Parts: sequence; structure tokens; C-alpha cells
Amino acid sequence: MKFNQNVFILAAVLLAAGCSSDTKSQSAPAVPVSADPANVAASSSEKSAGSLGSMSDRMMPDISGKELSLTSAKGENGLLVIFSCNTCPWVQAWEDRYLTLAEQCREKSVGMIAVNSNEGSRDGVDSMDEMRARAAKMGYTFPYVVDRNSELADAFGATRTPDVFLLDKDLTLVYRGAIDDNAKDPASVTRRFLSEAIDALSAGREIAAKETKSIGCTIKRL
Repeated sequence: MKFNQNVFILAAVLLAAGCSSDTKSQSAPAVPVSADPANVAASSSEKSAGSLGSMSDRMMPDISGKELSLTSAKGENGLLVIFSCNTCPWVQAWEDRYLTLAEQCREKSVGMIAVNSNEGSRDGVDSMDEMRARAAKMGYTFPYVVDRNSELADAFGATRTPDVFLLDKDLTLVYRGAIDDNAKDPASVTRRFLSEAIDALSAGREIAAKETKSIGCTIKRL
């Protein structure tokens, strides 16, 4: 099972306010996805997504107490993977849209899974207990799993939270990037990139925007 190889290197974001892994609460950032290039820096550590190989069947502990893999989480039409965490202000800005996406995925027979790859803060704000607490507070209706040693993030080339990957039924990458074009204000969103991609995928149509610029906190690797 392979990703589409025509995936471009994306840009990383340096948040002026910072995305500290030990910060319990920060106000939502005011910068939309179409951020001023002056606030965006290219990351030399990013890479094109490669082959998933055996990673698609790699078991990961879920907040439910079960262990899940991408294969087991996949729906008839594909799988939405969101690299997320508990305290990043960019995650918190978009997080209220997770439930809407989860409902859309159910309607379109697309699986959904949130992945916490912040191994560097596993003993603190990104522990399993904190993940369970966050999921309960926000009313998650989808799996939220631990990515041990950030290995799945490495396989995807994911570098930040949130970083979104939509896969088809063969677990081939069809969209990567941001959820929509305005993190701060849902009412001001003009393009719902991910929602549009899910609709197109389930209908067998060409996805108009296959890649957008994701913005978020860096994944806290060891």
C-alpha cells in the first residue's frame, strides 16, 4: 500500500506566540491558513510521503483501551488521518470542526482517526490520561491513538499538529494539508479543503485541491 508519490514538500510555521508542549492553555491564533509568507518558514526536515508498507498494520493504543491500526480504522471509501495533540493552540482552533468532519466521514463511509505523535511530551501533556481527558472534554466520537516514538508521523512525513492526510480505500494519499482556510473563525471560512476532498473521494470525483499548506505546532519528537 503506497502513497501517491506526487506529494510536494510543505512549509512549516514558526508561531510568534509559540506552541509549547507544556502549555496547558493558549488563546487561539489569529492567523488564517493563508498566512503572510513572512510568518511562514520552509522546513528542511519535511519530506514527501513515501510507502506506508507494514505501518498500515502497526497497532497503536487507543484511548478506549483497544489497539488499532490504519487498516482496522479504514472505512469502505478510505481513511482520514489527523495528526493532533492536546494543547497546541492551532489544534484547539480547529478542534471544534473535528466532530463535523467525523460525522461527514461516517456519512461518506470514510474512517477517521486522530494520532498523537508527541513522544517528547508523553510523560506530560500528551500522556494517555491527558488524551482521554481531552477526548472526553471535546466529545470525540473517533479513535485517538498514541504513535509510539513518532514512527507513524515519520512514515507520513508529518511535522506539525494538526497535519491532515486523506487516504483512499487502498490507503493511497489523495489530500494533504489544512482542514480549511481560517483557523480562528469558522464563520469566515471560504474554502473547506478537507470537507471538499472527502466529498470528492466518496463520489469518485477528482479532488480539486490535493494539497494545501498546513499550519500548526511542531510534533514533539524525542
